[in-house]
Amino acid sequence: MGSPRIAGKYELLAPVGEGGMASVWRGLVHGAAGFTKLVAIKRVRPELAEDRNFTAMFVEEARVVSSLQHPNIVQVYDFDKDESGAYFIVMEWIDGLDMEAWVRAHSLGKSRVPWHLVTGMMVEVLRAVSAAHERLDENGNSAPVIHRDINPANILVGVSGCVKLADFGLARATDRAAMTNPGIVKGKLAYLSPEILKGAPASTSSDLYGVGIVLWEALSGKRLFWHKNPGEIVLKLAKGDVPPLAGERADLPLALIEVVHAALALQPQDRFDSADEMLRTLTAILRTHPEPTDAKPIAWSVKLAQARLREGPQP
Repeated sequence: MGSPRIAGKYELLAPVGEGGMASVWRGLVHGAAGFTKLVAIKRVRPELAEDRNFTAMFVEEARVVSSLQHPNIVQVYDFDKDESGAYFIVMEWIDGLDMEAWVRAHSLGKSRVPWHLVTGMMVEVLRAVSAAHERLDENGNSAPVIHRDINPANILVGVSGCVKLADFGLARATDRAAMTNPGIVKGKLAYLSPEILKGAPASTSSDLYGVGIVLWEALSGKRLFWHKNPGEIVLKLAKGDVPPLAGERADLPLALIEVVHAALALQPQDRFDSADEMLRTLTAILRTHPEPTDAKPIAWSVKLAQARLREGPQP
């Protein structure tokens, strides 16, 4: 007996992730004449399928992400209901790792992540963020999409060398009303910006703060604001005290260190003006480095990371 199917043509092969709102499955779409294609299928959790607020958020995610056509953003293929009436989203499948696993693989191998590859990956992430922030509606008016949950688990790196930003589940296009209840903090706590914790709305600047945290952590191999006590995380974030990246490793270019700390400025006005400005600054740094950061070396690093993860810790 084969794997279960939903909506007649989507075969659920194996679960690959579980979030607060939905689960993600590796799936297979079946078409005419024996056509099949691997896809990612995001399903509303059964206990939330009848909750109108969560359902509205899920529908909004499908609407928002389908409007973002960009090579560095995970694309939506379909949006439908299963036999029980629960919504699901069909997205492109990325064969590879998320950035969290990629960094962990280097730690298992007792090595630092190559700073130029991390920087190259984050340039691609910033292309995605820039496209979301600069989105236009059907009338050509500015309608930016704020991701609101940029963290290593939402950055996918493929064995082909592609880099994709995923999970706009907490995103909100500014042409729609807020889909979340007032006062409820959304997103992974340790990746929120100080101003959001103080009650300010998510913004393009708060997304850049998330990018800064991801960069600091990947380059240092440490968590920046994490603590087992959520209250301590909030205190750390509110203070915005960022240990000097220069003290974590000596091989980083000064210009790169300055970019990371600028993105992590406590006050939003002290950060980069836009994702485009930040990515152009990182791109200029990479031009001074002799080693390539295109798809080929990234692909090789992903395959090596997968092998390390299979082998486990090094003796």
